[in-house]
Amino acid sequence: MQFVKSTFQQGSATDNELIALYKKSADTQVLAVLYERYMALVFGVCLKYLKDEEESKDAVMQIYESLTDKLLRHEVQNFKSWLHVLTKNFCLMELRKTSKHQTISLDEGFMQFDAELHHENSIEKEIQFSILEKCLELLNEEQKKTVQLFYLEEKCYKEVAAQTGYQIDKVRSYIQNGKRNLKICMEKDSGE
Repeated sequence: MQFVKSTFQQGSATDNELIALYKKSADTQVLAVLYERYMALVFGVCLKYLKDEEESKDAVMQIYESLTDKLLRHEVQNFKSWLHVLTKNFCLMELRKTSKHQTISLDEGFMQFDAELHHENSIEKEIQFSILEKCLELLNEEQKKTVQLFYLEEKCYKEVAAQTGYQIDKVRSYIQNGKRNLKICMEKDSGE
């Protein structure tokens, strides 16, 4: 760890070395060095979704603040990818919060209204997909595996059983329970 501390001072430590040092010390200076490497990426993702420079700057700071806790709780192998997903999910949730409070004027032109509605629908679909991905990770291993094979890879019960080694009645049960648990999780995360 001494090597990491000296390389930290020079800024040449790898992401994984900085994560390990941060987890051990909870030193926010270490986290700042790591985050600074990817601030432009975070800002770019925020700008893509939020479409507002000031909101994006605020989001960059809020995401950094959330990292102080999240990085201590999660095992992160590829920080850049993990941070990208975290940023995207943060932005989608922000958009979701603001879209619930927007009203659409009936005086607006029909084409403009239609374009905005289409944009909002695609954002809503992306939010739903993010929630689905998150909820899928919360399923137990059997449910997760069978649901992915059955719904995402469109395999039949027999193929799922052959690929997993589970008996067909267990496959049906795992899929049914997994589907129910996904629905519960998604309704909870959607605030319905």
